[in-house]
Amino acid sequence: MTILTRANFALPGTSLNYHTGTWRVQKPQHAHASAPCHGVCPAGEDAQAYLAALEEGHPEQAWRILVSANPLPATTGRVCHHPCESACNRGQYDQPIAIHLVERWLGDEAIRHNWAYPVERPKADAPRMAVVGAGPAGLANAYHLLRLGYRVDLFDQLPEAGGTLRTALPPYRLPREVLDAEVQRLLACGIDFHPNKKLGRDLDLDQMRLDYQAVFVAPGLQQGKEWSIDGVVPSDLHSGLDMLRDWISLGVVPKVRSAAVIGGGNTAVDLARILKRAGAAEVHLITHQSLPGDGHPLDVMSAIPREIAQAEEEGVTIHANRGVRRLILRGERVVGIEMVRMKKIDRGAGRPERVAFEGTETVLHVDQIIPAIGQALDADGMHALLGRAAHFHADTWGVSPLEGVFVGGDAREKSGGSVTAAVGDGRRAALAMHRHARGEANPEKEPMAQIIGIESLNLHYYEHAPRPDEPMLPAEQRRGDEEIELGISAEAVRGEAHRCLSCGNCLACDNCWTLCPDSAVLKTREFASDGSHYVFDYDYCKGCGLCAHECPCGYIQMAEDL
Repeated sequence: MTILTRANFALPGTSLNYHTGTWRVQKPQHAHASAPCHGVCPAGEDAQAYLAALEEGHPEQAWRILVSANPLPATTGRVCHHPCESACNRGQYDQPIAIHLVERWLGDEAIRHNWAYPVERPKADAPRMAVVGAGPAGLANAYHLLRLGYRVDLFDQLPEAGGTLRTALPPYRLPREVLDAEVQRLLACGIDFHPNKKLGRDLDLDQMRLDYQAVFVAPGLQQGKEWSIDGVVPSDLHSGLDMLRDWISLGVVPKVRSAAVIGGGNTAVDLARILKRAGAAEVHLITHQSLPGDGHPLDVMSAIPREIAQAEEEGVTIHANRGVRRLILRGERVVGIEMVRMKKIDRGAGRPERVAFEGTETVLHVDQIIPAIGQALDADGMHALLGRAAHFHADTWGVSPLEGVFVGGDAREKSGGSVTAAVGDGRRAALAMHRHARGEANPEKEPMAQIIGIESLNLHYYEHAPRPDEPMLPAEQRRGDEEIELGISAEAVRGEAHRCLSCGNCLACDNCWTLCPDSAVLKTREFASDGSHYVFDYDYCKGCGLCAHECPCGYIQMAEDL
């Protein structure tokens, strides 16, 4: 006969006979969700994943995770407008993670240590793909095709690969030694690069469709748009894009005392800054759009905000919400312009209309007016793709009306107009080209896990910590091609990895295991970073929800127990 003590002590194992999980009406389950930074990245980078590898002390692994989506991190880490940081949940807690600075550091470390890209050379009899245009879209497309096992021929009309990265981005934003190193490392993976080959002159698209499994066309936008004021064009008018290229390739621009640059994009801002470096006493930038933070989000200057701020530091005067009403000429040369205040107003027609406000005219005396109002496509050799359109019409996979031809980059309609958007175009098109070669259909859109918001996180487990300040070259020292943004240290990068909230992904913090009142969370001997080493024992889980409530990163969600 078993005698129990007055404390009701039970023999070992007797409590396991009672499956208390039968009381449950809801149950916990692991629910992987994407961090907001991943969801908005045009290139498809999963910043949370590579920050987690950095937090564990594996920088090369972090870089490999990063380049599984974007093969140009040292470049994009410098020139991207980083929407990931605007979306970062940490920004609603204190300050967003400095993702682009971590990306840049990883790219620079890969160059310094010569880390090998995670790609194998294709087999000698592998099918061949063609890529026309060696800008960011073409480079990314060629790289991802290589990863998928194809031989790749990459063609460009210029003698060097890089596209607009090389021809339209000043070295103070993207040093040429960084671009050269990253591009050459990428080409060395096994991409066959053919310079000085132009579509319509040296290449025929119809013949390429016969010679290759598929063709990706990403020519970029290489021509400046035409500009006039009521048909009036000064005799000494210079294209902003041509002047920018002359500065980058030759280091010279026409000497002017004062100039007005027309436009609100990166080209216009870069040109204004270059004119200051070239000795212009006054440089004015005139744009219909608002300064960042001053107007409707859809009517803000498209230039990167930090570039706008740096231009103002360097002495560029920005006239926002202004348009040019007329030119003031002496003979055929500009001596001034008349500006008028402009703003988009919704007049009930379905889309806002930009209107000029009578009585707000002002005169600005300048020696030169330079339009930088955007770029256009050189359609030579691509009429079958374009028809009468100014851009390629294609879905997000880059599928064109021509069988076996895919398009992307700035020349694709609604592409996004950024380097990272071009990289994303190249990656998605490579996947679509792979499916085309296999006779498979593309999904309606790229699969993506549900994005997790800050309301799903338990912020009590995180301490406030400041974002690092990036060292900048002082404005008075910005005279030429010296890089302005100087990056952050390895220590600061590790600090940013530690600040990451790991949104929607298991931290392996043991909270669920240690806090479960029923010991219904078990932990396996094997460690798995995806949370699979935590197992719910539903025989004894009562569904109290404590594990989900105390999960810092929202990886555990309660669901109805059917």
